[in-house]
Amino acid sequence: MTRLLLDDELLDAQLIRAIGATSHQGADIGEVVQAMRGLDEKSLDSWYEAWNTLGERVFAFAEDQERAGHRISARKAFLRACTYLRTGGSMLYSTPVDPRMAESNTRQTAAFRRAAALLDTPVEVVQIPFEGTTLPGYFLRAADETGVRRATVLALGGYDGTAEECYFYFAAPALSRGYNVLIFDGPGQGAALLQQGLTMRPDWATVITPVVDFLLSRSDVDPARIALAGLSLGGFLAPRAAAQEHRLAALIADSGSYDMYGGALERMPKPLAHGYEEGNKLARVALAEILDGTAKKPTAGWSLRRGLVVHGVDSPLAYLDAMIDFRLDGYAQQITCPTLITHAEGDAIGASAPQTFAALTVADKELIRFTAAEGAGDHCEAGARTLFDARAFGWLDDRLHPATLA
Repeated sequence: MTRLLLDDELLDAQLIRAIGATSHQGADIGEVVQAMRGLDEKSLDSWYEAWNTLGERVFAFAEDQERAGHRISARKAFLRACTYLRTGGSMLYSTPVDPRMAESNTRQTAAFRRAAALLDTPVEVVQIPFEGTTLPGYFLRAADETGVRRATVLALGGYDGTAEECYFYFAAPALSRGYNVLIFDGPGQGAALLQQGLTMRPDWATVITPVVDFLLSRSDVDPARIALAGLSLGGFLAPRAAAQEHRLAALIADSGSYDMYGGALERMPKPLAHGYEEGNKLARVALAEILDGTAKKPTAGWSLRRGLVVHGVDSPLAYLDAMIDFRLDGYAQQITCPTLITHAEGDAIGASAPQTFAALTVADKELIRFTAAEGAGDHCEAGARTLFDARAFGWLDDRLHPATLA
């Protein structure tokens, strides 16, 4: 993996993730580097304070620019504030939920909506009907026009991502190429999790199907040209959904894991993993003690604490139990639409992406590899999204032809 500025591997990866948004005006390198100076890498409070202070300062600057009538400057600053405020809160996963994390989600949403109101193309705040409630999202149109149906990208993020962050990863590059875009928070993500209490689930066809229904109800969406794109955990959820939702015209899985449960077991000592799989009580007790101890560590335990919140469980062992259904075996083989799998060389989280590709039986499939030598070897090509955009959207353009209007 790329090492940029910080000694802590996780914090440095999150820093690269934030800086990666510069490709679509979601960060400024100088602001970010300065904010990280003097950071106490052993304190997640220090991380939150640094990013939150930066985010609120840039938010205030955006408001000043807006009041002065400087629309473009205000828009860019609100977009940067969105990234900074999200990044600060993203490390505060805990049970019960840290109120600062919920507030950071509210503030990053406010920043994005202020920016969205200043974009050159229309943005609608939408509520998508879902199981007696709604899922929050945004429908972004490529142009201010009526009576025209366009190819549309339906995009989702990962474990700790938000619909607003998806703007930088998928929406901005798609809009510039002539696609409409729908970005949203599903169960376990962003506002759906932190504001509504909807937790993660593996059966994402039950999530994507009503979202596709929502798109098909619109007069500006070409029903024959809807693509589903998923990032990080979304790179698993999107194929899982596409296995059963066959109204999709194309699928992009960015670093899509094939077997998240199996991947977790592979990181354990083999005797302990074997005993756990067999349901051995002693193995479960031993594993629970190890996981509980790890979860207390500031950064080493972050993913476990995140899992508790996202899945709505009360212990790290219960989180591992919940992962048993997060597999693509038997699902990847059911995907019928053209599919692109991406795989970054140094991405341990998405290491099984080639396995996902191999399991596909659809004739039109492609695996694109990104290398460290290109600066694109990190998880979801975080530091080289411009390169990702060129390759992934080049593939999609050849299939959905966004310049063609229906």
